[in-house]
Amino acid sequence: MTQKQVRILLAEDDPDDRYLISEAIDENQLNVQLHIVEDGEELLDFLLQRGKYANRAEFPLPELILLDLNMPRMDGREALEAIKNHPDLRRIPVVVLTTSRAEEDVLRTYDIGISGYIPKPVTFTGLLEVMNAIGIYWLNAARLPPVDR
Repeated sequence: MTQKQVRILLAEDDPDDRYLISEAIDENQLNVQLHIVEDGEELLDFLLQRGKYANRAEFPLPELILLDLNMPRMDGREALEAIKNHPDLRRIPVVVLTTSRAEEDVLRTYDIGISGYIPKPVTFTGLLEVMNAIGIYWLNAARLPPVDR
């Protein structure tokens, strides 16, 4: 699969899931620059250039955010609201990638403005398939909105 490099920001608190998602990206040979944050507060710090993320050249705005919902400090729902209410961030596509299969989470996050909702697969093979689908759609087929570099 050949595609342009896309900057992805993964917000995921579970170290095993972070590792598996990263491995699935590698195994699918997706051409991405992957940055990882561990909770909603760190996600907003990254996006708003706060603290250790102040250097935009080192930590560029992502073109796609993969967001877990159930995280400590600030969960994905709260972070999503902050992103979609911020004039400089609201256009960044956010795809929820979470263990939650609750209809309430699906409805609420779509109401806030997500671009997609993907329940995390329970097997690595399933995760490989999901990351391949993300690659096909978001990295090849979709036109992502321009973000500041």
